[in-house]
Amino acid sequence: MRKINTPIRIGTKTVKNRITFAPTVKFDWTDSSGMPTERFVRHYEDRAKAGTGLICVEATCVIPDGRLAPSQLGLWDDAQIDGHAKIAEACHKHGAVVIVQIHHGGYNTHPACGPSKGPSIVEWREHKMTQELTKDEIIKIRDQFIEAAIRAKKAGYDGVQLHACHSYLINQFVCPRVNLRTDEYGGNTKNRARFACEIIRGIRQACGKDFIISARTVGAEPTVEEAWAIADEYIEAGVDYLQVSSGIGPEEIKYPEGLPYSHIVWYGTKMHEHVKGRVPVSVVHNILEPEMAHYLIDNDLADTIDSARALLADPNWAKAVLDGDSFVKCRSCKICFWSPFMPHKCPAVAERYKTDPDCVDYNK
Repeated sequence: MRKINTPIRIGTKTVKNRITFAPTVKFDWTDSSGMPTERFVRHYEDRAKAGTGLICVEATCVIPDGRLAPSQLGLWDDAQIDGHAKIAEACHKHGAVVIVQIHHGGYNTHPACGPSKGPSIVEWREHKMTQELTKDEIIKIRDQFIEAAIRAKKAGYDGVQLHACHSYLINQFVCPRVNLRTDEYGGNTKNRARFACEIIRGIRQACGKDFIISARTVGAEPTVEEAWAIADEYIEAGVDYLQVSSGIGPEEIKYPEGLPYSHIVWYGTKMHEHVKGRVPVSVVHNILEPEMAHYLIDNDLADTIDSARALLADPNWAKAVLDGDSFVKCRSCKICFWSPFMPHKCPAVAERYKTDPDCVDYNK
């Protein structure tokens, strides 16, 4: 048996293999209520049924005025628990561990949902000036993350993932380029990580030791060494799992030449090397071929493989990795159909739908 087929312990849970479904947002699958629909249930169950060991449900907002779009999933209200419970139950039925990514857009909040607000007043994208959160507002949002995690536990999820990368609120706090605060939430590494660490400790206290707390964290912000220091703070606070991706933007970094994988995967491999087994570390980005997934696990470059586009194109990618089955390949179209700004029809999904009419037809 290949190593990727073997179980791994994350927190107190055993995940049956090393393949995880990375969180990928589906805008317009719900409405302003943020309620999960049956389409979400089928979407995640498809990936669990095909053998994926751990499912991470997409960015789910902790407060309505922190959404990326008016149609983003939410866990800000008890009324949303039942819909999430259906997702968790559907994934558990096929032996998957399932967590949900909890999220706040910060500076990236959609203007129809709330102000562009974060740790500091800075010039953000399209030359817009942001607003600065007061200390009372920071504490309130911290508590809303914790409350969302409590709802996730009530829904039957095995844990949560903090969305702490991709330029969203937690990432904004840890990034010295856009966190200019001079109080206890800014300045040195410990202070910039304080917001996330308070959330982690609060979730642990509220949800217990058997609840997975993952962080989707930065691989370089602005350097790989600083990203390691941030991760060390998360581990000390009690995080169980690190899933490494990109952030607001690193300094100029000299990447090794001739890598068989992307620089974002390289960030993850370096984090794995730094962490030295204290918690499992996952890598992500452009891992589209089963051979690459095996290479990364067999060579002890990562503990798990986060798959996004490969599993979006075909849930059977998991079976292809685990059992050598055939699958419909991602076409690397660059702009995937879940983008809220440029609707896109996935040709891989269209091909699969011709032979598997029971799958979710994303192209409708």
